[in-house]
Amino acid sequence: MQIFVTGGAGFIGSNFIHHTLALHRNTTIVNYDKLTYAGNLENVATLANHPNYRFIRGDICDGARVFEAMRGCDVVVHFAAESHVDRSIYEPGPVIDTNITGTFTLLKVARELQVKRFVQVSTDEVYGDLPQGVCSTEEFPLAPSSPYAASKAAADMLVRSFVRTYRFPALITRASNNYGPYQFPEKFLPLIISNALADKPLPVYGDGKQQRDWLHVEDHCRGILAVIERGRVGETYNLGGGSVEMNISMVRRVLRLLGKTEDLISYVADRPGHDRRYALDCTKAREELEWAPTIGLEEGLQSTVTWYERNSAWLERVRGGEYREYYERYYVHRDASIRGLATATPRTVT
Repeated sequence: MQIFVTGGAGFIGSNFIHHTLALHRNTTIVNYDKLTYAGNLENVATLANHPNYRFIRGDICDGARVFEAMRGCDVVVHFAAESHVDRSIYEPGPVIDTNITGTFTLLKVARELQVKRFVQVSTDEVYGDLPQGVCSTEEFPLAPSSPYAASKAAADMLVRSFVRTYRFPALITRASNNYGPYQFPEKFLPLIISNALADKPLPVYGDGKQQRDWLHVEDHCRGILAVIERGRVGETYNLGGGSVEMNISMVRRVLRLLGKTEDLISYVADRPGHDRRYALDCTKAREELEWAPTIGLEEGLQSTVTWYERNSAWLERVRGGEYREYYERYYVHRDASIRGLATATPRTVT
C-alpha cells in the first residue's frame, strides 16, 4: 500500500508517518507538505533515508503538482490545514484558501487518479459549542463558530458531496484536541509547557473554564489506520480521548508536573466566539472500527511534558524564523487585538 500524506511535516501528520512506518513494513508513504511556519522537516528527519519514505514539497492548491506527487498512491490521508483558531480570527484568508480550496484540489486529483480511499482528517470543532452533559455523535448538525471551524466544516461537506455525487471512496474523521510530541508551540498545551519551562507567563483565555476532550496523538494515529483498514466508505467517525478537562485544569496539571507555582498563570481577554465545551461520542468508532483510546490523560501528559523537557533545542529552533516574526507581530499584541475584536461595534453595511 502506498499512502499519500498531506501535511506530513506537521504535528499529527509526522506522528502518523512515524507510527505507520513502524507498524507496516510493506507500506510506502509520500509526504507532501508546503513547509509553512508549522511544517518542520526536523519532525521526520530520522526517516530521511527510510526506503519506504519520500518527501515532496508542494502546495495542496497546486493541482498539477499534486497530480504528479499523488500518482501511484492507493490511499490519501489529508492532514494539511491552517489549523490555529487564533490565526483564523486574525487572518482568515489563508485558512479559507488552504482548508477549502486545497481540499477541493486534492479531491479532484484523487478522483482522477482513482485512489482507493481518501481520509479527510477533520475536527470536533465543526460541531460547535455543546451544553453540559451532551456529547456530539457523527449525526450532530454542524455549527462552527470560528473561521477555522467553518473552513473545516466546508471541507467536510465537499468530501461528502464527492461521495454522494461521484461515488468517491472517502471517509471523514473528527478528532478532539490532540497533544503529544512535535506539536507547534502556538497551540495551547505546548505553549503552556514551553512557557512554564522558561518561567514565562501562561496565557489563559477568559476564566479558563472552557472544556476540551484530550486525545493523545498516538491514539489518533491508531484511529486513522483503523479507518483506512476497516472504515465504511462515506462514513464519519469521531475519535475522542474520553478525557474532558477545563483548560485551567490542564494548566495546573502541567505546573504540578514541572514543580512550578500557579503565580505563572496570566488570565487574558477571551477570544471572540470562543466555544465553551467540546465532547465526542465515539461509540461508532468502538463498534465499527474496534478502536478506543489506550493512553490515559495522566500518562499521556507526563510523557508529553517529558518530551518537551528533553527537546528544548527543537523547541528553540521551531520558535525561530517565521514563527518568531509571527509571534512578535501577533502574540505580543494579542491582548489588545483580541480585546478590540471582542468589544468592537459591528459596522452597518449599506
